[in-house]
Amino acid sequence: MLSRVAASLYWQSRYIERSDGMLRMLKINYASSQDAIQEFTWEPAIRIFAGLEDDEGANLGNDSRAVLKYMVMGKSNANSVLNIITLARENARSVQEHITKDLWQCLNEYYHTVKDSKLERALQREDPISVLDVLIKQVMLYYGTVEITMERGEGRSFMNIGKYLERAIQSVDILDTKFGSISDNPDLLTDTTYWKHLLLSLGGYELYLKTYREGFEAENVLEQVVLNNDFPRSVIYSVNNIQRYFERLKDDSNIENFRDMTFKIGRLQSRIKYSSVKTIRQEGLHAFLTQIRGELYGIADALNAYYFANS
Repeated sequence: MLSRVAASLYWQSRYIERSDGMLRMLKINYASSQDAIQEFTWEPAIRIFAGLEDDEGANLGNDSRAVLKYMVMGKSNANSVLNIITLARENARSVQEHITKDLWQCLNEYYHTVKDSKLERALQREDPISVLDVLIKQVMLYYGTVEITMERGEGRSFMNIGKYLERAIQSVDILDTKFGSISDNPDLLTDTTYWKHLLLSLGGYELYLKTYREGFEAENVLEQVVLNNDFPRSVIYSVNNIQRYFERLKDDSNIENFRDMTFKIGRLQSRIKYSSVKTIRQEGLHAFLTQIRGELYGIADALNAYYFANS
């Protein structure tokens, strides 16, 4: 497969996954802002998905509808849903012969749904959760279409590597931000609503209730989001799938690069697999997550160098 094609499929998938994580967090954060508006802040969500240097986003304060407009429709926000879906569509357009017609139509529909001026008006005047649900369903339709229609070949492997790499980075960033907030406000450690909203934003609330009977505790949340092999948005689940789909790209013509990539992924996989909540606490959660994030970006950089260099 041409490096240009591989890169486009990989980035198309990363952008879609990024939009999914953002929409889910915005939905839960909006619900949270209505429950406890005096204690609520949009700052963590803006920091995770718009960037630390985003002064415009930081100046929005706690005006929920203004934040939603900026994060979903904001043309000046490089990481708004509108802008990243536009990038996903541009990548898909450049490799239309490598994706199914159904998938192109699905992504095109998602793009036009986000771009529709009616959506912006609805976001400002109607129930924002209903509007966000419309977009979340577009992502679910996209993933269902990929699963049902895409050939099980190299292209789909690059798409899945992009998806799970983006997902792992998101989970690390969310944990780091949410646990970091406890340093400034220790009362959050025992705030069950705080942990409930974190799990809801990752789609892990129901699994948590089935797994842990003693209520919401920070260590149990950490264990599920980092170490639970059965949680689709856990860090270890994502890394296991990166390894799984990368193995399918083995090619004797590129064996040295393949071995180096396999080593990087395997090292990260072992680092997480042989950790526990106790060892993470001993090391320091922020230090642990910083290292994991660094290794994930290292894998992304190596992919770019070895497989996308000519793109």
